[in-house]
Amino acid sequence: MADDHERIHVSATDARAGSTPGVTRYVLGVSLVVVIAVMAYILLA
Repeated sequence: MADDHERIHVSATDARAGSTPGVTRYVLGVSLVVVIAVMAYILLA
């Protein structure tokens, strides 16, 4: 059994329990462009 004061070292991949495909940056980018376009349309209309 592990001691409560002992550090536990886990790799980043094991800590995440999966992969990070990087889809989030594309979703955020597309969302930002869409919001800017909608706001510009509302402002100019």
